[in-house]
Amino acid sequence: MEEFQDISEENNESNFDLKAELFKYLAYWKLIVLGLLVGGLLAFLYNRYTIPKYRTSATMVMVDDEEKNAMSAIPSGGATILSLGEQNLQSQVEKLKSKQLVSRVISELGLNKSYFIEGNIISVEAYKSSPIYLEFISPDTIVNNSKLDLIIKPVSDTKYSLSSTGNDYEDNFEIGEIVSFQDLKFVVLPYSQNAEGSFKNSKTVNFVLEPLQETTNRYIESLGIAPKGKATDILELSFVNESSAKSKDFLNNLMERFNEEGVKNKQEVAANTTSFIQERLEMITSELDSVEVGIAEFKRENQIMNVESGAAEFQSKFSVAEQNIFDTQTQLELLNSLESVLKNQAQFELLPEVGVNDSGIAGLIRSYNALVMERKMYLESDGTVNNPIIKNLSEQLIGLRDNLYDNIESTRQSLNIRLDELDSRENIAQGKFSTFPGLEKGMRNIERQQQIKEQLYLFLLQRREEAAISYAATASVSRVVDSAYTINDPVDPEPWIILLAGFLIGAIIPILIVFIKNFLDTKIHHKGDLSPLLKSVPFVGEVPKIVSGEDDVIHLNDRSPLAESFRILRTNLAYLIQKKDKEIGNTIFVTSTVKGEGKTFIAYNLARTLSSTSKKVLLIGADIRNPKLHRYSNQTDGTKEKGLSDYLYDYDVTLLDITSHTMENDIGVDVILSGPIPPNPAELLMNDRMESLINESKTKYDYVIVDTAPAMIVTDTLLISQLADYTLYVTRADYTEKNLLEFPKDLKKQGKLKGLAVILNDVDYSKFSYGAQYGYSYGYGYGYGADKESRWSRLKNRLNSSS
Repeated sequence: MEEFQDISEENNESNFDLKAELFKYLAYWKLIVLGLLVGGLLAFLYNRYTIPKYRTSATMVMVDDEEKNAMSAIPSGGATILSLGEQNLQSQVEKLKSKQLVSRVISELGLNKSYFIEGNIISVEAYKSSPIYLEFISPDTIVNNSKLDLIIKPVSDTKYSLSSTGNDYEDNFEIGEIVSFQDLKFVVLPYSQNAEGSFKNSKTVNFVLEPLQETTNRYIESLGIAPKGKATDILELSFVNESSAKSKDFLNNLMERFNEEGVKNKQEVAANTTSFIQERLEMITSELDSVEVGIAEFKRENQIMNVESGAAEFQSKFSVAEQNIFDTQTQLELLNSLESVLKNQAQFELLPEVGVNDSGIAGLIRSYNALVMERKMYLESDGTVNNPIIKNLSEQLIGLRDNLYDNIESTRQSLNIRLDELDSRENIAQGKFSTFPGLEKGMRNIERQQQIKEQLYLFLLQRREEAAISYAATASVSRVVDSAYTINDPVDPEPWIILLAGFLIGAIIPILIVFIKNFLDTKIHHKGDLSPLLKSVPFVGEVPKIVSGEDDVIHLNDRSPLAESFRILRTNLAYLIQKKDKEIGNTIFVTSTVKGEGKTFIAYNLARTLSSTSKKVLLIGADIRNPKLHRYSNQTDGTKEKGLSDYLYDYDVTLLDITSHTMENDIGVDVILSGPIPPNPAELLMNDRMESLINESKTKYDYVIVDTAPAMIVTDTLLISQLADYTLYVTRADYTEKNLLEFPKDLKKQGKLKGLAVILNDVDYSKFSYGAQYGYSYGYGYGYGADKESRWSRLKNRLNSSS
């Protein structure tokens, strides 16, 4: 026995059996197949009745300022008038996705108005193919903030039924009749005669009007814009929608409007410059006329016609100084003009670039114009001056204006100082020519003023022509590389992925159900569930489930699975029992954890199995609290005959008095029933009469089998457990809780049960197709003419039996 136990205790192999776990799920193969079919069917229906969405793409290239500015080819450098600085690609993306631009495109195309043709199951959008359309009479401001969901059903060639899905409204109207509904006025008109030739035969149309702002937000979310590859000037636009035609129109119109606005912004700079130059030309013309009149009056008053011959020498000496004075005064005049513009024009307007030589002032003007354009763009997108970005830009512009004033004043002072210096040099030189008539100087001053005005006049004329050319020849800010095109394969749903996912989910759900069922299952079902106990306690056999109509008592020469299981139990007991004294029989206690596990059934049939081998067997019903053994005897009620309880308290009762011989189906077994139920069963079992009964019985019988009380419920079994040579601990499939297996383990460790071995009762073999792994195959049919079956046939039969 010790060797048997040592082998069991040393068997510490892994309890996990992949084949066993697999067959747990294969037992529910019909449910899994059903899940596969249902999942596949649902996926098919989803693919069949879900409107596919297609991806539409377009590509555009951003043209840099140097390439798109026509004035770059002008030798005079007129391109600097329209130069706004470089804008990175992200800025262009933000412009393309601005609410102002997208809402404008949606409004122009009427994308917030949708027409759906109702089908038997789903409704399909009829973009530009609806049999009818709604023409709104209400102002666009009201229409673009309204929400409608109308059903239009033709009634006759001239009438239709109008209903709303949001309420119980329904009414009939004539074609072209003005309809007033929810503060809106509109008429329903047919596009043209349909294929059937009459409006009445048209299908029902579902018209949906969405607020422009909601449609804009939805389109911005669905609009994808990103650089294409590693290019720094090419953008790829993409849009996903059920209607590819609608997506194409949207992307093409978006690129067109974006380019138009860019050109418009550039032309606005040129227009402002032209306007400014025209004003200055009118002023210079008036001043030039005044100077020429002054020359004529000077010559007339002083009666001279030509002073140039007398000033030839003076001119040769001071030509350089004169030119410097001319340039300096020209710059002063330009500064005065620029300062006048700054003072007179409104805040945040574009400034002209009038050719001031000072690099600081020219740079400030270009920066100021760039910020004005950026502020204007954000105002058009957001529409409010309270935007933090717009506030920041406004503050920067105010700062730039202040810097311009400071730079103009500083430059003017520098020019005045230079002019004074040049005048001083001129006076010194003129002093040397004291003999030169004083009239020469006066004439020169007048002529100088005339030249300044003429040069300024010609300069402004040239600038005006350059600005006009720039306005007319402003190039596009972008060019379309690829117009909108739609990929033929839908992006949603993807049929094969949906179908595969349907099959997978259909299979996973039943498998998950089976997993949860097994996870929450706390019962013992097969030998594998006893593995925690079998590490320290040997397993001697299992008993199959008794199906309806089968006898629960074995017979002589019985070939049933029940009889075969008890024969295996008997054989395993022979290995367990190490008989030292052949003159004395063996005492075997049969117990369990709780009631209902079949210990009495095991004890009775084990006694009959041992007796069928010509052994003398005594079966004692020691469960005196809840006797069950009388069910298998010929007596109707074990409590009415003398039994174990009588023997325990009445010293006059002998073993022979309580022993009765049973003979059923040619198998004889001596039986001692429990007898009357006593009020103090524990005290009776503790006296020496129980020990005397066991000792006396062992001298007369080969086996003394004692059917005891459940060990966990009452203490009766533990009180007499030391009288046993071996203890058979019965567990029951689908009944015994797994956590109760710790109880017999503890009893074994504490030495309270001698020669402990485990029996598994009521095993349903139809649930398992892996019986060979746990001893569930006794070879029924081996040697009895059983035919050979293929592995596939055996597997199929097992699956059918398991279901």
